[in-house]
Amino acid sequence: MLKFKYAIVGVIILAIATFSFSWKTSVNEGKNEHRIVIQLTSGDTMVHKQLMKQLSNITSVSPTTKIEVVCHGAGLDMITEGKTIVKEKVQAHAAKGIQFNACEFSLKERKVERSLILEGMGFVPAGIIEIVKRQEEGWSYIKAG
Repeated sequence: MLKFKYAIVGVIILAIATFSFSWKTSVNEGKNEHRIVIQLTSGDTMVHKQLMKQLSNITSVSPTTKIEVVCHGAGLDMITEGKTIVKEKVQAHAAKGIQFNACEFSLKERKVERSLILEGMGFVPAGIIEIVKRQEEGWSYIKAG
């Protein structure tokens, strides 16, 4: 009977330890930075301005948030020299760690030279695939516009 009581106490201690560890892990996960992938397909300059404001809002409340903006289709205009009206804001956000990526398929389709993409921007082979990869890695998805 005494062995049975010790076994029950052992199981209870193990359960408490497991619960404490899993609770501590979930609490710590809340402190991890957010990861957001944003899809931009619009050439509308009002959408570009709105996105710049949203990026400022996000980073003012949660400065450790990792953000990647994937520009494809008409969304390339926001990061294309001579077409963007938010160049300074894009570059300021990029300097703070927000990653802006141009879709290489869209570059070819729209006949945009890589050299016309703003300095500091990245390139991905396929915008949609980049978004899917990020979602598979647990990033939250937002569609701009």
